[in-house]
Amino acid sequence: MARHALVVRDAGPDDVDALVAIWAEAGRGVETPRPHGEAATALAQLAANPDDRLLVGEYSGQVVAVMHMRRAPISPIHIETVVHTSYLLVLAEYRKHGFARALLETAVAWAEEADITHITATTSSTSRDTNRFLARLGLAQVAMIRFAPTAALRNRLTPERPGARALGAVLAQRRSMRRRQITGS
Repeated sequence: MARHALVVRDAGPDDVDALVAIWAEAGRGVETPRPHGEAATALAQLAANPDDRLLVGEYSGQVVAVMHMRRAPISPIHIETVVHTSYLLVLAEYRKHGFARALLETAVAWAEEADITHITATTSSTSRDTNRFLARLGLAQVAMIRFAPTAALRNRLTPERPGARALGAVLAQRRSMRRRQITGS
């Protein structure tokens, strides 16, 4: 397949099914939205924020690529705004045909419109091809983002003391017994 013209546009409500499919296929390690309604709600929230955009790349009437862009400060203590890109996903059979490059060109144009001088790209640390692609474009690695469920992190931050669970169960049982005595049940 030679390089083809990709139509790059903002995602709309009609793209929900295609986006969920791309997340499921191309987004290894990226959580897929559970119901389609959740994805539709997320798209509506993105559309309402002028500093957020979800781009889709359409080829022959099919959505084959996606990328999220956000204009925001480079860090919490800076006022300089940058364009943060993430979730650059291309369906496997459409990779290496310039589709990711076309999405990034749109990010550069969006940055230039607002006189923004820097762009960031967040990607999976395990995606060797994507990281090589971004490095060839001149994006340097400056951070590592880690991800964990809140409950798992809570358990690691405050491990239970031996016997704490048993003590909690005893106290819960005592509270139940007191409620029964008070209510007369």
